Amino acid sequence: MNAATEQLPVVVIGAGPTGLAAAAHLVERGIEPLVLEAGPTAGAAVREWAHVRLFSTWSELTDPAAEKLLAPTGWVKPDPKAYPTGGDWADRYLQPLADVLGDKVRTGARVTGVSRAGRDRIVDADRETQPFTVQIELADGSEQRVLARAVIDASGTWSTPSPIGGNGLPALGEKAAAARISYRVPDLKDPAVRARYAGKRTAVIGSGASAFTALATLADLSKSEDGTGTHALWILRRGISGSTFGGGSADQLPARGALGLAAKAAVDEGHADAVTGFRTQAIERDGNQLTLVGEDSRRLDPVDEVIVLTGLRPDHSFLGELRLGLDDRLQAPAALAPLIDPNQHSCGTVYPHGHRELAHPEQGVYLVGMKSYGRAPTFLALTGYEQVRSVAAALAGDLESADRVELALPETGVCGGSGLYDTPETASEDAAGCCTPAPQPLAALTTAPALQPLPVVESAPTGGCCGS
Repeated sequence: MNAATEQLPVVVIGAGPTGLAAAAHLVERGIEPLVLEAGPTAGAAVREWAHVRLFSTWSELTDPAAEKLLAPTGWVKPDPKAYPTGGDWADRYLQPLADVLGDKVRTGARVTGVSRAGRDRIVDADRETQPFTVQIELADGSEQRVLARAVIDASGTWSTPSPIGGNGLPALGEKAAAARISYRVPDLKDPAVRARYAGKRTAVIGSGASAFTALATLADLSKSEDGTGTHALWILRRGISGSTFGGGSADQLPARGALGLAAKAAVDEGHADAVTGFRTQAIERDGNQLTLVGEDSRRLDPVDEVIVLTGLRPDHSFLGELRLGLDDRLQAPAALAPLIDPNQHSCGTVYPHGHRELAHPEQGVYLVGMKSYGRAPTFLALTGYEQVRSVAAALAGDLESADRVELALPETGVCGGSGLYDTPETASEDAAGCCTPAPQPLAALTTAPALQPLPVVESAPTGGCCGS
């Protein structure tokens, strides 16, 4: 890298929790960041699930470098023992942090392509000496290009939910039935959303934390005056076992364990019926309802609505001119994939990792945050904060600090399917379970006031973390 390139900013794609933390660490290192956010505000994706309560307390949701930037503004860290919603996180932490960063954060700027200046992915000559060129589409439809010394992609996976099909492809008829299909946990505080599901029969497809949240939400609706007749059909691609509902009281994040127990209660109390071993192949219209057809030709009773919560996946389309080294299964950086592969690691904590595991053949490019995990369903906020701390140190030339990766995360008490999730939105259905203790009764749970279907315990988790 030549001296002129070193004076360029580091482009950070995405102004979510990990992207803003990356900017804070770069500032701390004396490196100029430029954060490009496609949405109209910082934390735009988080705001789309503002109604959902996180599993962890504020003490695990803020980054140390970010706190240092915020401190001179009079910002007061929220109660470390409290469980925020996504909206709380965005309003009380992400937006203030973006405000402090000022013109280092540009909203309404969607990255549509990244390449080396004057070099497509084929050209070798002087490749590493060229800066990156980042193509941007602005909110008014105009386009711009900016040069960068490095690129940190923290764009996440929120915009690309996985489809219904059990083979990873959209089910036949899924597109035609789009008006009756949602890929998000419903917000029943919204009158239009509430009316959509009240008194209706809804299929919930998925077996992770997001499905738990949807089941608990619909069960709560069925108990209300306007929700009479509300019922859920819970569709799982595998069977029900001791691990299906998560770790219960064995989970070191009690709110996360409680969520699985709330889903179990929805089934036990008759608010939801479970259909196991069902992989959807097609969706057929049946009058004003939908009929799901399985790969084994089973046809389920018609439903009014379908909520698909089968995980999220990364979008690498705008990185096509870069030389990425991705695992062919998880779509995660090749060196990171063996550490997080749910086919190999079903229990325990996330393995520590940093800039070396996140590196690619294209030097100066890093995928961080949820996007770095590809399709693996185990990402937590503190993991992302440690990733960008290491990457910023590496970009500053401080390899001693960059290589000193120390991250202690809570034991989940579960395997696979309900593993180390940050919020209900990151759950994936396909990770296998193997060693979870049997779920415990709902005895000591209280209901979180800001999101009625999500029970939490009053004691704070120890050493936990959570976030996207």
